[in-house]
Amino acid sequence: MLSAEFLRVYSPSAEVQGHHPSEAVLQTGKENVEIQAIEPVGNYAVKLIFSDGHDTGLYTWDYLYELASNYDILWQDYQIKLKQHFEKK
Repeated sequence: MLSAEFLRVYSPSAEVQGHHPSEAVLQTGKENVEIQAIEPVGNYAVKLIFSDGHDTGLYTWDYLYELASNYDILWQDYQIKLKQHFEKK
């Protein structure tokens, strides 16, 4: 199962991912975020509405499959980036 935190920090929205990988914005403080609603988008995606107000980005079935298939690598990468971020402060 993918946690709300994981789905939030890997939101496909431009706000999180940017328009290019170099523009991605590290999401911090999302440990306690919850999914408040799930809205279907046609037959190809869902829109997740999070408790922190984030509600942009469509999670296609293909994207959700990619997240689930690469969970271990993505989660480890996120944890490393968080650690580096907070070590800089």
